[in-house]
Amino acid sequence: MGVPLQSSAAGVLALLSDPEPQLKHYALKALNQLVPQFWAEISEHIALIESLYESDDLPQEAHDSAALLASKVYYYLGEYDESLSFALGAGSAFENDPRGPGSEEYVETIVSKAIDRYISSRNAEQTEGKIDSNLQEIIEGIFRRCIADGEYRQAIGIALESRRLDIIKSVYEQTRDTTLLSYAMEAVLDTAFPLAYRDQVLKFLFPLFPAPTADAKSTHVYALTRILVTLNSPELTINFLNSLVPKQKLLAYQFAFDLVEGGGQDFLVAVRKDLPEGNEETKPIYDQLKKILLGQESIKLYLEFLKRNNKVDMLILKNTKEALEPRSSIYHTALTLQNAFMHAGTTSDVFLRDNLEWLALANNWSKFSAAAAIGVIHKGHFQESMNILGPYLPAQGAESSIGSAAYSEGGALYALGLVNAGCGSGQEVENYLRNLLKNSVSEVVQHGAALGLGVAGMGGKSMEAYDDLKTTLFTDSAVAGEAAGYAMGLIMLGTADKTSADEMLTYARETQHEKIIRGLAIGLALIFYGRQEEADDMVKLLMAEKDPILRYGGVYTLALAYAGTSNNSAIRQLLHVAVSDTSDDVRRAAVTSLAFLLFKTPAQVPRIVQLLSESYNPHVRCGATLALGIACAGTGLQDAVDILEPMTRDSVDFVRQGALIALGMILVEQSEASTPSLAPTRALYAKIVSDKHDDPMARFGAALGQGLIDAGGRNVTISLQSRAGSRNTAAIVGMVLFCQFWYWYPLAHCACLAFEPTGIIGLDESLKAPKLEFSSNAKPSLFAYPAATKPPKKETVAKVATAVLSTTAKAKAREKRKAAEAGEPVSEDKKDGDVEMKSAEASTSRHGDVSPISLAEGASRGRKGEPSSEKLSNFSRVVPAQLAYITFPTESRYQPVRVISTRPPPGPKAPKTASSVALASERYAGGGGILILADTRPDEEPDYIEFETAPAAPAAAAAAA
Repeated sequence: MGVPLQSSAAGVLALLSDPEPQLKHYALKALNQLVPQFWAEISEHIALIESLYESDDLPQEAHDSAALLASKVYYYLGEYDESLSFALGAGSAFENDPRGPGSEEYVETIVSKAIDRYISSRNAEQTEGKIDSNLQEIIEGIFRRCIADGEYRQAIGIALESRRLDIIKSVYEQTRDTTLLSYAMEAVLDTAFPLAYRDQVLKFLFPLFPAPTADAKSTHVYALTRILVTLNSPELTINFLNSLVPKQKLLAYQFAFDLVEGGGQDFLVAVRKDLPEGNEETKPIYDQLKKILLGQESIKLYLEFLKRNNKVDMLILKNTKEALEPRSSIYHTALTLQNAFMHAGTTSDVFLRDNLEWLALANNWSKFSAAAAIGVIHKGHFQESMNILGPYLPAQGAESSIGSAAYSEGGALYALGLVNAGCGSGQEVENYLRNLLKNSVSEVVQHGAALGLGVAGMGGKSMEAYDDLKTTLFTDSAVAGEAAGYAMGLIMLGTADKTSADEMLTYARETQHEKIIRGLAIGLALIFYGRQEEADDMVKLLMAEKDPILRYGGVYTLALAYAGTSNNSAIRQLLHVAVSDTSDDVRRAAVTSLAFLLFKTPAQVPRIVQLLSESYNPHVRCGATLALGIACAGTGLQDAVDILEPMTRDSVDFVRQGALIALGMILVEQSEASTPSLAPTRALYAKIVSDKHDDPMARFGAALGQGLIDAGGRNVTISLQSRAGSRNTAAIVGMVLFCQFWYWYPLAHCACLAFEPTGIIGLDESLKAPKLEFSSNAKPSLFAYPAATKPPKKETVAKVATAVLSTTAKAKAREKRKAAEAGEPVSEDKKDGDVEMKSAEASTSRHGDVSPISLAEGASRGRKGEPSSEKLSNFSRVVPAQLAYITFPTESRYQPVRVISTRPPPGPKAPKTASSVALASERYAGGGGILILADTRPDEEPDYIEFETAPAAPAAAAAAA
């Protein structure tokens, strides 16, 4: 043992040279306690200590002590690899070493180095035999200690990194806690594990989850959905659905609806095709499943929801229309987009019908945008798309001979694609668009047909459509070629198809048209969507290009390949490009692209973007605004608003434009009670739009912001995640295309692909919507719709009071007194408008000083009577942050078959403030949407909701809001 208050280790060191082995052993044990204090002195004898470790004359225990001592000395010398090697050689001495003061840091460092070495050994050599047995022993000890201390998540983390799936299984078998399996699933999905290993882990985890039950207690339903969507394996999905039929048929329907929300078109088609026909008992169930998996049921239900709850404030649109000069194409497009976003999916084209004169003022590409807007308004109304757009589409498959009509025809074809986006009904529409693309000679019509074909056939991998687009591209028309480039990427979305990518890159290098290069650059990025390390070679190739437009494509390729993974090396690469590239466009794109990597952890984005938002380069600042807008969309995150608010006063017009658009995205579906910034932001939009002296770009941004903040009749949020937590492919693609509005305004319409209806739609087993009520256990004002804008009051001209000076008043009083004394009648000559001026002291004594506290008290007294909960009916708007507060009464006839939200309901003392609501949105924890309900009283006659969205004639295609 070490001697207290020692000033040197020389005496003990001398014993190392003693011939007696026992003394050497004693010296080694004593020195192990003295290392923190005298490591510099001991290090001079390191060669001797190493020789004792290798000596055969000493007992095993002394060997281990020598190794431990050498390890500690090397640790203090900063040689961590050497230190770890000797610690591994120390065997049990390292485990049994008493943890004295100063040794905790040493142990932590060695353990972390051991874990790192074990992980790299396991990744390099998948065979157990090649790993050092001592290292294996240390790691097993760490696992044992973690499990004994209840640190299960730490054990799972190390097990995932070191590919020890057996540990995950043993932890789960010990605890039977499904949240640990969900944690392992999230860890492997939301961090940068290689794709092959990710799929291996998910396939391993899936059978460990217990079979879900329909009593709405299985919180892991979302995890199962997410695994099925991510693995994209029809075989696994069909086996799972078969296991639920017929006993858990309601749960099977629920899974089918959830899969439609997250799964790609090709995956859903394959599942539908391979589902069994079933016997007499199960055939109706399988028929229902096939009907749901077609995707059209969900779209019809959401269309009905948006139409029923449409709360568009027409006065905002009217004020914008009056403020913006319609003959200016930028202002006409701004109002077109604002109206399209506000009415997205509501089928209400009342504003267009009431303002036909304004609509007629559109020319050329403004006309194209105006026609495309009809597609955004009727998005999802696929059954009637040909009727609604009929008047605008090319007659009998050939475009009009009138020059300007080509623009409305092209816009209508693009609108047709937007209406049918994600409908799965695309075959008929796709064939129509392909024929027009092939037979048309007008490049404007080709442009619209190509964009429409890309959006309608997104992710469909149709080679026929791809070849038709390629033929259009090779005509080398700048306008048609740009759209063909985007559309080729959309059709081959996420395939990482080498042939397509090589063809597109070769053509992009050869063509002289910047438009075509840009279309192909973004198209390439779309091809590598979600492919992680498979895209690395293409990213490297594009980043090394001399042409900045291809480097711009490289930035988006990197962002889309690692979308939603928060991959550190990808973030590092984007930040490097953001501060080093010679092209402003590439730098702006690099900052914006951070949003696509980090949208699952929105609270981190303000911290990362903070410095970039203060950059000297306005393009970097503009990129920072969009990064905040897209990543924090729908969260109302105050940190993001605090960064954007000063940027609305930036000296550069396009930075202000970006900040105004981003604020609209962040504050969508927020209420004044939950987000204090909402009212000032709305007022700011109105002020900028109506200020004729403001920059056109800032006014354009404010108009778009007004459209986004009230998107979809105030019933949609913007979310890049599906309800189950998987990536929302259509939304991510829509936002990437929206970001291209910088170059081409019509692409801004694609933002509607990211609009997520937020309601609870309850269906019984016949897939009809019964009338029912459920509770929202929060104050109604916290999640209320914003109040409607009040029209300005007519100003009445008031009489101005005539001031009477105090000296005049005194003179008149004297005269009255004299007249009274003389007995003459007193004339009351004070005019009704006269106001006697009083001294300042008198006026302030009673009303002058209004305390803000008393005002606040008055306001709170007004609010005191507000109930703490409210009843909502089927098809009601329920915003994501509200889902945790939703409950179905136990006595209710209908009960959901899956949990409404994975977040626990907030406690009674939880502060229901803006910050708590924002943090609740930190992880989009699923819930809401289409809920399958179990009928607890099936003998009673159900009372169903009558649907409003019935097939309509083109003239009456939309009901008034």
